[in-house]
Amino acid sequence: MTLNLLHYVYLQVLDLLTTVAFLIHGVQEGNPVVRMAMEQAPNPLLGLVGMKLLAILPGMVCWWTGRARLLSRVNLFFAVVIAWNLCAIIAAAVAKG
Repeated sequence: MTLNLLHYVYLQVLDLLTTVAFLIHGVQEGNPVVRMAMEQAPNPLLGLVGMKLLAILPGMVCWWTGRARLLSRVNLFFAVVIAWNLCAIIAAAVAKG
């Protein structure tokens, strides 16, 4: 179960890094809640980091309550999100030529 939580936190960090990379390439954040946090924060990066810190809480709750299967499914979801982010980065880089 602890490994699932470590994977969850690792995937949150990867999501943060890939999101920063695609924002640098001019791709807009797709999650409206995260986008709003980035707009309302004094600095968009602070809004993004704040959202990622908040996103760790549900993973901690799953870990504390022994919901390993749910945490594994959420990890799979975030792995797909990160793959999507990487595709967006590549597409933006190709478009810039």
